[in-house]
Amino acid sequence: MDELIEQLKVQIIEQLNLEDMEPGDIDPDDPLFGNGLGLDSIDALELIVLLEKEYGIKIENPKDGQKIFYSIRSMANFISERQK
Repeated sequence: MDELIEQLKVQIIEQLNLEDMEPGDIDPDDPLFGNGLGLDSIDALELIVLLEKEYGIKIENPKDGQKIFYSIRSMANFISERQK
């Protein structure tokens, strides 16, 4: 799980062009939106693309997005569950 979390940090930094950030700057439990990383709705679309492209996972119910993309750890849990 820790490996997946670190991988996600790198992928998110690359996908969202967060040039000023390092993977170590991101707490896996911090919210991705709002007070955490401060991502917005366009970033959310980029994260959906990342899941589809890198992990072959489609989000069936858009309402699940808020829970899935709460933090990097919640994304990692979602990916792990789908890859079993």
